[in-house]
Amino acid sequence: MNRPEIAKKGIFEACVLSNKQIRQCYYCLNLQLDAKGSDLFSDVIPGQFLELDTSSISLPGISDIPDHLKDSSQRSVLLRRPFSFSDVTVTQDLNGTSVKVQILYCVLGPASVRMMNLRRNDTVSVLGPLGNGFSIPDELSRAVLIAGGMGSPPILHLAGYLKEHYPKCEVVSFVGAKSSDDFPFSTRIDNSEGFVLEEFDRIRVPAHIATDNGSAGYQGFVTDLAGNWLENNKIDFASTAIFACGPEPMLAATASLAEHLELLCQVSMERMMACGIGLCQSCAVEAKTTSTDTHYHLCCKDGPVFDANDVVWQGK
Repeated sequence: MNRPEIAKKGIFEACVLSNKQIRQCYYCLNLQLDAKGSDLFSDVIPGQFLELDTSSISLPGISDIPDHLKDSSQRSVLLRRPFSFSDVTVTQDLNGTSVKVQILYCVLGPASVRMMNLRRNDTVSVLGPLGNGFSIPDELSRAVLIAGGMGSPPILHLAGYLKEHYPKCEVVSFVGAKSSDDFPFSTRIDNSEGFVLEEFDRIRVPAHIATDNGSAGYQGFVTDLAGNWLENNKIDFASTAIFACGPEPMLAATASLAEHLELLCQVSMERMMACGIGLCQSCAVEAKTTSTDTHYHLCCKDGPVFDANDVVWQGK
């Protein structure tokens, strides 16, 4: 496996470059990291994450807060919030390393409501980089990426990372959501391609779409769509791997698919992560040690990316 050495984590400042609403409750936040942060993030890999301090961000005007969050958004925000990246841009100039980070987020609670109010040149406190990201097998010739809902950002980051660093690797993605309105991306309808996710299209990674209600692409589970594609295409299974992020039932189904096809599979898990560094012990993931014994890993410290075979999937 090819996993670059993970940089040391730290607390630093980031400047807001833009904070654009892309869909009804989805936003794209672009940050310029300061010199310390740029040094720490120069070797960041897909699947890692950061934590933002939103406690000092003021609330938007009451008319700008979604109706269902008007009451809950008034709560104080005490803890940092974890976010994966949808893109990381590293450049070098005479002044050294410069890193820009893109975060896709959904407005769900008091912290993300406050993030709506971030404006260009605002600063935020960042902790990171945190966790362990995806490992790229040395012999990889085809990467099958499976994403569900807000599990899509790190998969988009991985897609771009593979295209840049592994140009000989074929990358294909499968992205699912409840409906066409629930993709955290810019979309368009193309006469030849149909429903297009523009962020994947820009990096020339095919994105096969599935929705629960059939409003875009395949009607059904994204794992079924991926499974059909794998079964119907000539795949060199020895040099193919699956990388997935999304709701846990989707990840469990992905793990079953990979096991059935005897494919390597890595999954990025989600847990409530209060501290991000393994102190609070609130993000346990049950993992296998032997065929009969298990123990617990911490999602923030040992993950969030795990080998799918190591995870104890509930109900499986």
